[in-house]
Amino acid sequence: MNKVVGNRVVGAASALLAVWMSNGSVAAGAATNSPAQFPVAAPESVGFSSERLTLIDGYISRQMATGRLPGASVLLLRHGKIVLDKVYGKADMDLGTPLKTDSLFRIYSMTKPVTGVALMILFEQGKWHFDDPVTQYIPEFKSLRVFKAAAPDGTLETEPLSRPPTMRELVSHAAGFAYGLDESSPVEVAYHKADFMRARSTDEAIARIAALPLFDQPGQHWHYSAAADIQGYIVERLSGQTLADFMQTHIFGPLRMNDTAFYVPPDKMRRLVAMKQVDAKRLKLVEPSGILNFDYSRPPKVASGGAGLVSTMYDYARFAQMLVNGGELDGVRILSPAAVRLIDSNQLSDEIRAKPEAFSAHTGVGFGVDVGVTLDAAKAGTLGGLGTFGWGGAAGTNFWVDPSNDVVVVSMMQVLDKWGDPDLKNFDNDLTTLVYSALLQPSK
Repeated sequence: MNKVVGNRVVGAASALLAVWMSNGSVAAGAATNSPAQFPVAAPESVGFSSERLTLIDGYISRQMATGRLPGASVLLLRHGKIVLDKVYGKADMDLGTPLKTDSLFRIYSMTKPVTGVALMILFEQGKWHFDDPVTQYIPEFKSLRVFKAAAPDGTLETEPLSRPPTMRELVSHAAGFAYGLDESSPVEVAYHKADFMRARSTDEAIARIAALPLFDQPGQHWHYSAAADIQGYIVERLSGQTLADFMQTHIFGPLRMNDTAFYVPPDKMRRLVAMKQVDAKRLKLVEPSGILNFDYSRPPKVASGGAGLVSTMYDYARFAQMLVNGGELDGVRILSPAAVRLIDSNQLSDEIRAKPEAFSAHTGVGFGVDVGVTLDAAKAGTLGGLGTFGWGGAAGTNFWVDPSNDVVVVSMMQVLDKWGDPDLKNFDNDLTTLVYSALLQPSK
């Protein structure tokens, strides 16, 4: 769940924060039949090299040969046209079920950019501002305190807030909240035990978080957190709709993302890809466990704006193509171009960027509205264009959009903790490099 939007930082942050071939043979990737909503283009007609793109087949086949990647899918678009769409391996390695283009994936933190777009729709309606205090929309947070130390008996010593966190800090993980995906600190342990994502109502989820200490004072650090879930609660309070209904009405329905939701109905359950988890010590795949093991068979009582969605590679590509188009797709406008530019702009303060952290200035990557953003390609060590932005999910899903080159990439797998695997940990970075090494006619 962290990226170089070329992809070094998103992979690394996911590794840190996400405690956040199948039958013995490795098959070449199978080209797919494009759905009607995306036209297909020969690679050379949109500036790509067919020969160089075949290197992606070999790379993924080698990853699958380790036995720790059951299957993967890759979709590449330029100028809104499909250049490459392939699936590799199995949706369920135990049953031998082949992966398909309509397979459903738990996209986990790729939910965050969707929640960010939902929040930006309300921003364009004048319902909130970037420097508003979060307490203006969630007054329960006025009682928040900040972690100071862990006492010998295990209780957490706290201190008062220096000031309320702002909405700008909330959309950029600088508000001071923790997450609970792992137990790496006393505060993360407290969040883990609170399990706010499984609350019975939005108000209960807010109450659980309000009872927990912040990881640090607002505006001091970038710390991966419950921020996008909190944004989802704010969307509900500002709109009067549940997050699921708001997204369906304002994003999924208009974009014809017919397979994206917070649960999988019975008639689609057979399409849900089986998930595995990397055991880094034994270097083998095991059955998944932990806080992200959601039940997708029924709608959740509280939709997780940070990790709850299920989608397909084509559905998510429609969302991504809308972003690279400046907020519009197929005549349907979701956001203005100016709002998309704001999403794609660094929101972290100079003070945070000056610190040796995940999104410090020397990484070349900043953080916008729920996405990592490439600010300096040389420092980021990426072939991607300036302003490329995107994010990944805990089970290995990933996307990025490159407005400068009009490129969209969506890749999907279902392997938790892939960043603990010496072969899989660089998958997103390597795929980025392979894509851009085949782009022989960049826009600039």
